[in-house]
Amino acid sequence: MKKLNLGPQTLLYPMPACLIGANVDGRSNFMTAAWCGIANSNPPMLSVALQHHRHTLKGIRQNNAFSVNVPSEDLVKETDYCGIVSGSKDDKTATCKFTVFYGKLETAPLIEQCPVNLECKVMHVLNLGSHALIIGLIEETHVSAHCMTDGEPDGRKVKPIIYGRAADKSYFKLGEVLAPAFSIGKELKKKE
Repeated sequence: MKKLNLGPQTLLYPMPACLIGANVDGRSNFMTAAWCGIANSNPPMLSVALQHHRHTLKGIRQNNAFSVNVPSEDLVKETDYCGIVSGSKDDKTATCKFTVFYGKLETAPLIEQCPVNLECKVMHVLNLGSHALIIGLIEETHVSAHCMTDGEPDGRKVKPIIYGRAADKSYFKLGEVLAPAFSIGKELKKKE
């Protein structure tokens, strides 16, 4: 199989399209970020990388708190809008008709329409060059009741949006189940 060298690139799949929330100058604001992921399990932490000029980053710095909201497929238009319009120029909460609520952290706005919401307290902000990497301690997790199966969040019911950095820069949805986790790999183990 022939491989092509592309130089250093940020190609890691899948990239979840998340809505990062922060109060900026006392008003809720949300921006789209695909550079978001789990950073630690105990205590539970996540990371999100934001460019330094982002309006939402200003609010994260003001309040030392933020939210990560996982939008479902039916919010693809709103998710895209939050990535192409700055909160310094528009009240995206009003334009997108988001119902905002607050949980444990009183300055981390959460979107009711998103099936998963994570409230995060800032633990670290690292200047990496083009982006600030924010490490957030997950203080609380909110999941819509209809997205649960046997007491656990079900990705098939959450229906998260996946960003694809291909030439057409499109959004995708989760596909079919390939195999059971922590099980299929056992087939490679030699029989003793």
